[in-house]
Amino acid sequence: MMLKQRVQEAFQKVNSYEREDLKSILTELDVSIHELQEYLKSPEGKPYYRQMIYEDEHVEMIVMNWAAIECAPHDHGQSVGWIQVIEGETKQTIYKAEGDSLPLPLFTEYKEKGKMFFAPRRGVHKMKRNGDDPLVTLHLYSPPIRGMKVYDLETCAACVVSSDCGAWWPNEQRQRLKEIKLKN
Repeated sequence: MMLKQRVQEAFQKVNSYEREDLKSILTELDVSIHELQEYLKSPEGKPYYRQMIYEDEHVEMIVMNWAAIECAPHDHGQSVGWIQVIEGETKQTIYKAEGDSLPLPLFTEYKEKGKMFFAPRRGVHKMKRNGDDPLVTLHLYSPPIRGMKVYDLETCAACVVSSDCGAWWPNEQRQRLKEIKLKN
């Protein structure tokens, strides 16, 4: 059975989109790198290339193929979710963010193939590929991400980005929904 069909059938049976329910769905789907091959394209100068696998009004599933470039610190708006390392190893830094102040790094951790980690509502983090091996991650968020805030720590700014922008400062003005000057 094709991946999109398996995912669609799994979400047609869902009654709850709570934290542990989302994790169970991701675990039960047991997506392999082989199933994701058709979605993996070159990031072409960005931290990652992302491809939507499934989206409805309650949930979205995205696969990301990472470059060696680190993404910007960001949150996931009002969404919560799980990130699963399908291939490779990721380096993730978690930040403390309060109001319109500059986020401060709390700690850095590494997650290898097969590991899952939770992305809390309004939690700020950044990720990158660790080492030279390819990094592929599978992301499951509920509700679909809207209002993601991306931080530029060098200019003390943040930007709420459109849903077609990733975790980097947008080049296109239309992707900048709101710009915020942060306090040091």
